[in-house]
Amino acid sequence: MSSDPAQAAQKTQAQTTQAQTTQTALLAAAVGPTPEGVTVPLPPSFDSIESERQYRKEQLAAGFRLFGKFGFSEGVAGHITVRDPENPQWFWVNPFGTSFNMIKASDLILVDHEGTLLHGNRLVNKAAFVIHSQVHAARPDAVAAAHSHSLHGKAFSSLGIQLDPITQDACAFFEDHGLYSDYRGVVNELEEGKRVAAALGSYKAVILQNHGLLTVGQSVAEAVWWFITMERSCQAQLLAMAAGTPKLIDRETALTTREQIGGHLAGWFQAQPLWDQITASDPDLFD
Repeated sequence: MSSDPAQAAQKTQAQTTQAQTTQTALLAAAVGPTPEGVTVPLPPSFDSIESERQYRKEQLAAGFRLFGKFGFSEGVAGHITVRDPENPQWFWVNPFGTSFNMIKASDLILVDHEGTLLHGNRLVNKAAFVIHSQVHAARPDAVAAAHSHSLHGKAFSSLGIQLDPITQDACAFFEDHGLYSDYRGVVNELEEGKRVAAALGSYKAVILQNHGLLTVGQSVAEAVWWFITMERSCQAQLLAMAAGTPKLIDRETALTTREQIGGHLAGWFQAQPLWDQITASDPDLFD
């Protein structure tokens, strides 16, 4: 087996391109016949580091506004991060103690994996640094990560179980989320951050027992969408379990459904209506 870094990079790029082609085909299939000249929407590309950085910061601010709208705030808890496009070892995050509903792109702070403040003049949430630095370190493919103490995510996490394939939406997480069952209080130590990252593994999400949910994605939009739909899937399963014994979708169908709605492009695309709403209602997030 060759250990040539260039060959490894080419192989990774080829796999990424193939996955994107597959996801684009699945998305195109979902919309049926389209007029000539109409193409499937794709995440934007950029001609400069500066423009990509500004886009990611605006997406991050919009993500926080959406978390605020959905009621995912709990005091000062919760954080979403996105890698800086110039240095992937740095990430942008919300300043500690700022309302999700008020965060602007200009409020965001930049930290490295050691927790050093590189840009901004606000406090860094230590738990955000401890968890996200280790998640980003363990998952080079994860551009963004999202975590908050949402109501149904907290309630579901206390059960110490994973989501079942009881709905189409829940199938996005079928055999694609982990469970971290070693809660030891507020996350303040890097070793616990490493254990959280290990429980996440190669999945898109992890349930943090007695704590809440954490999701990742190749864009802010994707990570935020997985969090929103995972929170709702937790709520749906709690309701179904309270009413009776939910009927499970069979494994083959659940895996097929995950392939259709659980890919990176599908996650990004499903977030777009929410992005349109929040940018129209909260234009100050771009400040």
